[in-house]
Amino acid sequence: MEKKLINWDEHYSVGYKIFDDQHKQLVEMINELYAAFLSGEALEKAPAIVSKMVGYTDSHFKSEEKYFDKYNFPFAEEHKAIHRSFVEKALELKNGLESGKVTVSYDIMNFLRQWLIEHIMGEDQKYKEFFKENNIQINEEN
Repeated sequence: MEKKLINWDEHYSVGYKIFDDQHKQLVEMINELYAAFLSGEALEKAPAIVSKMVGYTDSHFKSEEKYFDKYNFPFAEEHKAIHRSFVEKALELKNGLESGKVTVSYDIMNFLRQWLIEHIMGEDQKYKEFFKENNIQINEEN
């Protein structure tokens, strides 16, 4: 059985399929990086995995932010700032891996795991509550 750093749990759900599916993709990417780390293949595989993760994370954040703006989510600016901060850290990691100045470590893996789970369980729950309270329906078409 493959060892995973994060196992998706329905407690992480924000109640909207589009965002849950995106979060699950991010979990899978972190687990892919973790598998490379455990197998000793991180040096070769990590730059590509992290590059893919950075691009996907940016796309996911833009997806959330589109709905923040559309429905006047009151914590939108604060949430966007948190997104920008994470993208900056992820880009630093990506650049460090590509230049060879950074290697994948338990600290990096724990940072990614902790950040994603805390973000989903903390910040993302705020928009979940706001959207639910305001009966906002979200799907890929709107």
